[in-house]
Parts: sequence; structure tokens; C-alpha cells
Amino acid sequence: MTLQPESVAEGRPRSVLIADDHPMFRLALRYALSARDGQVEIVEAASQAALEAAVMADAFDLALLDLAMPGVNGFSSLVYLRCERPHMPVIVISSYEDPGTVHRARQLGAAAFVPKSAMVKDICHAIEVVLVGGTWFPAGKADGGGADARVRRRLTSLTTQQLRVLLCVGEGLLNKQIADELHVSENTVKVHITAILKKLQCSTRTQAALLTRSLLLDPSLAPLQIRGEGIA
Repeated sequence: MTLQPESVAEGRPRSVLIADDHPMFRLALRYALSARDGQVEIVEAASQAALEAAVMADAFDLALLDLAMPGVNGFSSLVYLRCERPHMPVIVISSYEDPGTVHRARQLGAAAFVPKSAMVKDICHAIEVVLVGGTWFPAGKADGGGADARVRRRLTSLTTQQLRVLLCVGEGLLNKQIADELHVSENTVKVHITAILKKLQCSTRTQAALLTRSLLLDPSLAPLQIRGEGIA
């Protein structure tokens, strides 16, 4: 597959986070990074929990992110990184390379999308492009309109905890169940939901939950189940 770069130059990251649950692919990415810059510091994560721990412990110049890891709900890890580290570029490297997935990765803030079927030199090239502020996506697969950009801005305006609450709402959980899941009070959940609805410009939980379907790798496979319309 030939990828079409939008700009080309060379950058040198000081630290990179590799988030992928396949040890051999993490090793391949580590090799690709080390081959181009032996001084780069690399941290690996194989789950959402490990990803969050790494992000809380250190600041990274770049993240290489797989979309399918334990604890991840579709694009939730990408949105988490955009919420928590909005200035850190994220390159999605995934075996899901259909146009819909590439398009949504871009609208949710990925700086690049490289299929896992790509060659190592393509991955290295994408890294170089992204490190100097460019973007890199498979040609013709990531076109999107203004409405998509607005959805991305709303979702990435959430705090990390608000994102967690929103994902629970999308699963149809009641406030008490969300409170138990996140180990907070029901009142805290209500406060978060009020803020979420305002940020997402939604008037009901159902509307907010519909936005969570855009985070799924295949939204058509996830029937919506919402219990209750009100904040309470």
C-alpha cells in the first residue's frame, strides 16, 4: 500500500510511547524507532490501564497507538490521549484499515494512520512527517467534513473522568452503576453528566450516548441501550 504524505521532513523524538498488546509488533516498532534514532527513549504499554499509567508518569513527544487492546472501547484510547495530552501527536497503527476506521481516526484527532500491513520504512516516514507537524493518511480514505471536526472537538473537550462517565452512559449504565464502576458518588456522576451534556451540546443522555457509538470500530454491531433520559 502506498501512503500519501502531506508534508515531508525529519524530526527527532526524545521519548515515544508504544501502545500495542502484541509483543512482536511492539518489538518491530521499537526496532524501527531505534534504527532511525538510537537515543530515543521508548516506553511500552499493552493495555488501556498501562497506557494511562505511562501517560500519568511521563511526557512523550509521540504515541504509536493500536486501536485494539485490553480495556479499550474502539477509539476510546485515542480520545483519552487527545483529552489528556492534546499537544502530543498520535499515530494510529492498526490492522483495521477500512476507510471508515481511517476517517474516524482522523476526525478524532490522530495525526497519522498507518496500516499494520505497511512496511517499516512507511512507518518511519510517517513518524518523520508527524514530528514536524504534518499528517499522513492512506490516500482517499480519510476525507471528512466540518461536521466531523465539530464532533471531534466536542469529544476531546472532555476531561478523562468525563470520558469514562460518557462511555458508561453509552453502555446504558444508570448513575448508581456508573458510581460503583468508577468508585465515585452518585452526585459526582450527576455533576459529570451535566458537564458532559453541555460540552457535547446534547440535551439528553441518549444524544450523548449516540456520540459514543462513533468511538466503536464498527458502530453497526453495537445496538444502543439507554436507561433513562434525565440527568438523575
